Amino acid sequence: MNDVVARLANGVSEIPKDQWDACAGSANPFVSWDFLTALERSGSVGPGTGWQPLPILIDGADGRLAAAAPAYAKTHSQGEYVFDHGWADAWQRAGGDYYPKIQIAAPFSPVPGPRLLLRDSSLGPALIAGIETVVGQNELSSAHATFVEESQLPVFEAAGWLIREDSQFHWINQGYKDFGDFLADLSSAKRKNIRKERERAVQGLEIVHLTGAMLTEAHWDIFWHFYQDTGARKWGQPYLTRPFFSLLGETMGNRILLMLAMREGKPIAGALNLIGADTLYGRYWGCVEDVPNLHFELCYYQAIDVAITRGLNRVEAGAQGSHKLARGYTPEPTWSAHHIPNPSFRRAVADFLKAERSGVQQDRSWLREHAPFRKDGSHRAD
Repeated sequence: MNDVVARLANGVSEIPKDQWDACAGSANPFVSWDFLTALERSGSVGPGTGWQPLPILIDGADGRLAAAAPAYAKTHSQGEYVFDHGWADAWQRAGGDYYPKIQIAAPFSPVPGPRLLLRDSSLGPALIAGIETVVGQNELSSAHATFVEESQLPVFEAAGWLIREDSQFHWINQGYKDFGDFLADLSSAKRKNIRKERERAVQGLEIVHLTGAMLTEAHWDIFWHFYQDTGARKWGQPYLTRPFFSLLGETMGNRILLMLAMREGKPIAGALNLIGADTLYGRYWGCVEDVPNLHFELCYYQAIDVAITRGLNRVEAGAQGSHKLARGYTPEPTWSAHHIPNPSFRRAVADFLKAERSGVQQDRSWLREHAPFRKDGSHRAD
């Protein structure tokens, strides 16, 4: 590993698409060249955003990219969904500069996936060493890899990174034939409640699914309006620019599923999903008319329908939301990894994470006990 040299680029767009995607693979759309360069080209990341692209790269003996980390120099902690504001405050009260820091992530996407993109699987430790070198040479406070897929945790742990655990609500496909088959696994009361929610949500509405060439600029204009409304309420200012959605449709149309609720031919709500190799990823939602239960229908139940029809293993509907539990989404562990060079700061964070992990695991256990599935393990519909 000593003769391996890591280098930096000013953006994923500087790297040939075929070389980046050979490292990223095709399973997770959020680390693809198309997704990450759409963020760059649209101005959603880059100058003035606090997300400065800084991919860390290792070339192979053949001169082609062999390993990459989607890295960003961050001057704040927005858009990450793994909250370290308390750490930043403590470090700065002690007289240090927490920002800039290095973030290894798919920006604005609380989606588990690979954070070490490896055409050569042996280069994981070298890529982590490259990240640590960037931190050390620039005297930065820390580096953070968020929403790391479980299979990559041992590489980070072996390098001494601190592991943080959290939970997210996912729907798991147990080989269901259709939505009714899924309902058969729920308790009678939950089953009846979901049926009523679905019936009420779509009264007087038509739900349409759009993907690939079906998507037009008119659809993105409509969805941008929805997204702005939701973003303004949740974050104060939407993270993504309007051109991002056009670029996404242009380069990733076949991996997009846009669901619209129509009243008399006019869209009143929409949910945007990305399609992975085995997962449907629910990402953004918005509406211009408040319809009871329509959010549940578009974001959760329609997503389950699609996953069953396409034979996908799961639906990941984004961060937070204990209300997903009653809709058949169960708490699953998520992880992040943190490199903190300062010994005393590292010890304080390690103590915090140990206490936090116990609470997270207890909470997840309690939630699973209160999941809506039948306790007797039988499979029966009313």
